Amino acid sequence: MQHILMLDLQDDPEKIKAYIKAHEAIWPEVSAHLSRHGVTSMQIHRLGTRMVMVMHTDDKVFDAKAFDKATREDPVIQRWEKLMWTYQAPTPWTPAGSKWTVTDCIFDWTA
Repeated sequence: MQHILMLDLQDDPEKIKAYIKAHEAIWPEVSAHLSRHGVTSMQIHRLGTRMVMVMHTDDKVFDAKAFDKATREDPVIQRWEKLMWTYQAPTPWTPAGSKWTVTDCIFDWTA
């Protein structure tokens, strides 16, 4: 399954540069966490300060609630998330207390 999520970066060129650098080699614990929960691939695209995450998951393994719970309970993943939040900012439409926000697909065309 494909999941599309959005988030902003702080409008600070140095923080944006640091965020990109951090993703050149994510922590192995983060990669293992994603794999363990059925995430099969992930890409993050950026336009200015707006980011779009495309996450593909194995439907037989991925459970969004279990993934979110495990993310909140893993101290290493929480350290990563805390570090990333120093660069990130919620979109104007992000619910309070949230980060990456799921988008609504409004158009889907296949030939």
